[in-house]
Amino acid sequence: MEVRWLEDFIALARTQHFSRAAELQHVSQPTFSRRIRLLEDAMGTILINRQTLPLSLTPAGRVFLDMCERITRDVRDTRDRIAALEADAAMRISVGATEGLFSHFYSQWVAGAGLTERLQLNLNATNWVGEDFLDGLDNGECDLVLCYWHEHLPWRNRLDPARYQWLDLAGETLVPLSIGQDGGQPRFELPGSPDQPIPLIAYHPRGFLASAIAAHLERVRPQAYLAPLNENTQSSSVKALVKQGFGMGWLPGRMSEKSEQFGHLVRAGDGRWDVAVNIRLIRLRTPRSNDISDLWNQLDPDYD
Repeated sequence: MEVRWLEDFIALARTQHFSRAAELQHVSQPTFSRRIRLLEDAMGTILINRQTLPLSLTPAGRVFLDMCERITRDVRDTRDRIAALEADAAMRISVGATEGLFSHFYSQWVAGAGLTERLQLNLNATNWVGEDFLDGLDNGECDLVLCYWHEHLPWRNRLDPARYQWLDLAGETLVPLSIGQDGGQPRFELPGSPDQPIPLIAYHPRGFLASAIAAHLERVRPQAYLAPLNENTQSSSVKALVKQGFGMGWLPGRMSEKSEQFGHLVRAGDGRWDVAVNIRLIRLRTPRSNDISDLWNQLDPDYD
């Protein structure tokens, strides 16, 4: 049973004439009559009294008409609501954000900048890794990218200023963390030793954070001795494994604050092991809509 068949029945009940109702529904009379028969077959009863002129509804037909009007009204209202939602979504600017920033930065930033009604997260982006975000920007899957950034990204030169525009919104610090012991000391503490390297819950090399940590470790002294156990694309995965005591790992400061308060995590080393990165917003230099340019002017009043 299709909704248009219910609309056919409503038209027949109003016109009380098969030919006029078929004309209203823009179908031939044989097709229209066949649909009414199918409705009667589906309901297992006669809905139209064909012995009267004009046609009339049987008692069952009157009950069926009430149902038809209710269902078609609900379908129409639902279509209108869906169309309004889609129109609203089309007017919003799509943002692709890394999982860590989505969880611990995005909402506060959007609310503080007064952008809640103008931006919409592309939740598929939480599965992207590294350069996937620029790919998403290039192919139109998002209008803005919110990500970590630093000078040691292996593909940083792809961010050509002739093609992309960016703003650094805030700084972030990656903090080394370990599960704590009864005395409050970390179970795993930097720098480790050649004989007892520290088990490391590492980031995936294609992501934004692994290269920042690696570059920092090359500069800091004494040398750290680490034994990577696995590679993770999401900081939440690193956090989960660190909390279970498998090893130590670096977490963004905004996430580590909550971890230290609620997850019994403690520093695995002093401030020399902290890694600084930026939180960056990126767009195409030639945006796809004036709304994106207007938004950029709001975020960067000096932009011309």
